[in-house]
Amino acid sequence: MPLRIGITLGDCAGIGPEIVDLALKSGRLPDSAGCVIVGKYPDCPLGKPTLETARAAATALEEAVTLARRGELNAIVTGPVHKARMYEAGFKFPGQTEFFAERCGVKNFAMLLTGGKITVALVTTHIPLSEVPGVLKQAEIVRVGQLLADFLRCRSNKTPRIAVAGLNPHAGESGKIGREEIEIIAPAVLELQKTSGARSTIEGPLSPDTVFHRAMEGEFDAVLCMYHDQGLIPLKLHAFHDGVNVTLGLPFPRTSPDHGTAFAIAGKGIARPDSMIAAITLAVELATKGNA
Repeated sequence: MPLRIGITLGDCAGIGPEIVDLALKSGRLPDSAGCVIVGKYPDCPLGKPTLETARAAATALEEAVTLARRGELNAIVTGPVHKARMYEAGFKFPGQTEFFAERCGVKNFAMLLTGGKITVALVTTHIPLSEVPGVLKQAEIVRVGQLLADFLRCRSNKTPRIAVAGLNPHAGESGKIGREEIEIIAPAVLELQKTSGARSTIEGPLSPDTVFHRAMEGEFDAVLCMYHDQGLIPLKLHAFHDGVNVTLGLPFPRTSPDHGTAFAIAGKGIARPDSMIAAITLAVELATKGNA
């Protein structure tokens, strides 16, 4: 029986409807993907988001999570939304990741992105860069590292090899360019090594300027990153058109294309569905294997 994959279109004034349609007609989706469009969307001028399109996107998310929690969907793939409009429409979450975690009553969740040869998980997400050093905690690094290891084990029978990136240039240069590596990250790596035993290989803190090259060369399966752009810049540079966002820790798989609404090109026939295809394909894989 095909898996029921619920797909929300995101803000329908953007490229969401277009890339979903292209993905469904591409012939590149797994045969087991029984895709269902979730939500009701207004007729709207392309490229012009409104409160109505934002409310429709938010309502579709509510419907999707309700169906998934009832067991009527095996996974959810979400289209891109316009956060500013969503906030104006009363959406009270930093993003869709936090929405799903709250609606599922999940405290232990994390954001992961994967594409091409790079997989990254983020210890901190949507906060100003200036706040990262104060927010970075050993327990959070361990928590997200464990979720990352679980995800990798879900996808492969091989022992996960995880690199932990430092926060500062050259991973702090033995404390000369910051002490976070010594006082926070290294103890977290040690704890991860102890708790995972032979089930995972954890190495770090490693210099951020070379760790992604090492991952692309096959030395690591994933990089645990300390802040948002540390992970997303290399991922998007390497896999801009087929990156996938995954919410770890939910009771069902949730993925999304790793790009925004792209209002400027909506309806012009140039939007690429690759990231949506990759998101649906990964959702099917995770649902088949029992979720991350």
